[in-house]
Amino acid sequence: MDEDFKYFLDTLGPTTDKRHVPPSSIDRYRGKLPDQLLAYWQEHGWSGYADGLFWTVNPQEYQSVLEAWIGQTPFVEQDTYHLIARSAFGTLYFLGEKHGFTLKISAVGSYATPQYPSSALSLDTLAQRFFSYRDREESDFADLFTPALKKLGRLAPNEMFGFIPALALGGPATLEHLQKVKTVEHLVFLAQLSELRVMDSSSP
Repeated sequence: MDEDFKYFLDTLGPTTDKRHVPPSSIDRYRGKLPDQLLAYWQEHGWSGYADGLFWTVNPQEYQSVLEAWIGQTPFVEQDTYHLIARSAFGTLYFLGEKHGFTLKISAVGSYATPQYPSSALSLDTLAQRFFSYRDREESDFADLFTPALKKLGRLAPNEMFGFIPALALGGPATLEHLQKVKTVEHLVFLAQLSELRVMDSSSP
């Protein structure tokens, strides 16, 4: 195990709800996603971390989410993206075939944060750094994960915590208004509520 992923595990804890990645999925993304990411998939599967705060996912299952959020934006002209990870509150991480990890979207806040990785780094190195830069604070929302976990219980791999009503509809960002919701369906729903704003950032 390389030092970047070891640091990720030390930060976010061991895998939970591990799903084996079939050889067909490895073959599907060979040459599209970095070999290092595929190696992580083979060893660690698509899994939850930090009690379900952060998840690595099958991009194929999230294609409708990708299309809902960036399918009609200029982002699709810049690269061919795949959604490779998400948080319990709908922070979405997209990896581009040309430039590596270059886009993060907050589905709750409806804003995108483009990333600007160094062109001097290989895609495999960028995949390593993607994991080493993840932390609990980034994946949490208003410090609500721990109380939501205590109140609502562990998330299944196809679930997330969603505000009902959604914040874009005027709902409050409080524990009382959090529910377990189906991830893909809720993320597609959120994409329909407000226009995606683009923030400026150069962080990994």
